[in-house]
Order: sequence, then C-alpha cells, then structure tokens
Amino acid sequence: MKSLYDISAPAKLNLFLHITGQRSDGYHLLQSVFMLIDWCDTLHFDLRQDGQLSREDLSIPLPADDLVIRAARALQAASRCPLGAHIGIEKRIPAQAGMGGGSSDAASTLLALNRLWKLNYSLEKLAQIGLTLGADVPFFLAGHNAWVEGIGEKISPINLVSSQFLVVKPPEGLETKLIFRDPLLKRESRTAIISGYAADAFSYGKNDLQSVAQKLCPDVTKALNWLESLGLSGRMTGSGSAVFARVLQDISLKSAPSNFQIRLCNNLAAHPLVGWASSERLSVDNF
Repeated sequence: MKSLYDISAPAKLNLFLHITGQRSDGYHLLQSVFMLIDWCDTLHFDLRQDGQLSREDLSIPLPADDLVIRAARALQAASRCPLGAHIGIEKRIPAQAGMGGGSSDAASTLLALNRLWKLNYSLEKLAQIGLTLGADVPFFLAGHNAWVEGIGEKISPINLVSSQFLVVKPPEGLETKLIFRDPLLKRESRTAIISGYAADAFSYGKNDLQSVAQKLCPDVTKALNWLESLGLSGRMTGSGSAVFARVLQDISLKSAPSNFQIRLCNNLAAHPLVGWASSERLSVDNF
C-alpha cells in the first residue's frame, strides 16, 4: 500500500454543553453529547520512504504546524516508524466554529497512517496519542455519537435517530481560550445522567458557553435570530461561533445572510473510518 485517498474527517455538533466544574489544573469539567455530521474535510496520504512529513493545502492555506502534521509527527515518534507521508488536505469544515474540524483531521490522520505504515496500533493506543493533541480527538477515533464527560476523555457511545440540521457559521470565529477565561462564564451546571437526556435528545439542556460567546461575537446572536425567523430553535455548538437547529420540514434559505456559511447536514450513525483500528470501542479505563 503506497497511498490512501479520499479519507473523510467529519465535523461534530454539541447537542448540549454543560460546564459542571473546574479542576485544580485549570481544565474545565463538562458534559455533552457529540454528534457526527456529514460536513467533512477530505485527506489524501502518499507514502514517503525518506521519513519526511509534508503537507499540501488543496483548498485554503493552513498554519504550518497544524494538527494534521502534529498528529503525524506524534504517531511517528511513538512508533519510531522510519516511514513518512505526504498529506493533502481539502479543508471544508470552518475553523473556530466549535465543530471539531482540526481534531477530526488529527484523528483521521492517526487512523490512516496507522494503516499506511502498517503499525497495527489498537484504537486505545491511538487514543492515548490523540489525547495529547486535543480533548476531542479520542471522540473522533472512537467513531460513534457519544455522551462525553470529564475534560472530553470519558466517552460512552449512544444511538441517535437519523435527523437533518441547519448549520450556520458566521464569518467571525471564536477562540476557545477567550470564552473559558471570561469571568462571566458559569461553571456550575448540575451533573446530568444519560437516562435523563435520552427522553429529550435533541432539545435537552443548553450550551453554557453561548451567552459569553454572544457577548464576544455579535454575529452568533445574528445567526440565532435568523434561525428563529425560520421558526427554528437554534443553539451554539462547542466553543466556536457556529450555531445549528434541527430541521423537521422543508425550509427556504433565501433570506440567509450572504456572508455566512450555511449548510443542511445529516447526522451520521458512525464515523466513515470506524473499524480502521483493532478495537471498536474505547473504555474510560484506558485513560
């Protein structure tokens, strides 16, 4: 095997996001449901025999030391693999959106290079590497919609009915650190349980970061107001500026703000690369 092309890296939406506390090391404790959607980046991998890692941006320019290169470097170092790769990235998921695009790219890179380099690493071993890159990476490696807790490392797969969502990304993004450093951020949501969530899956809870985000980025409010004008109940996903709403009937997008990225998405039952490593499920005991 010398190449792996058209490798998908799907985005996620946070159906809710509660901040339940903060650890002594500064990391915030959360509860959320992460849902995979069909808004995807696409990656291409060519084997290099010289051990070098190189990247080609096939759509928009990316930072030199992005999560794809960092993931490849981390796997190469952990495995002491003498091989390298040339990686092409067709970037479609917007940055600073709260949709996990960078983390998803990193997860797909770990899975693809594990196969291209014939490392045969287990999913658990890849997840240990992934967690050093970002708290969302183990979720994308696990490959299923999930109830997520802790700092993002405690993952319990869940099933969600097939649904459609309208996702709206304002032109301005949001930096996660600005939201979590804001003194107005509430960090005291009550701890929930999965059974309490399941009865009201798509409208449960709220995003505790949303009010701070609306203060920092007025376009978040503009996007939410536009969804409301369509008769939709929207909320923000993650810590970025994108918002979304579940869609149950045909809607017209003619009134959409011209400079916003807007897409009708379907949720995914599983990640396109599920099963690419030797375990189908991550256990919290592995972290």
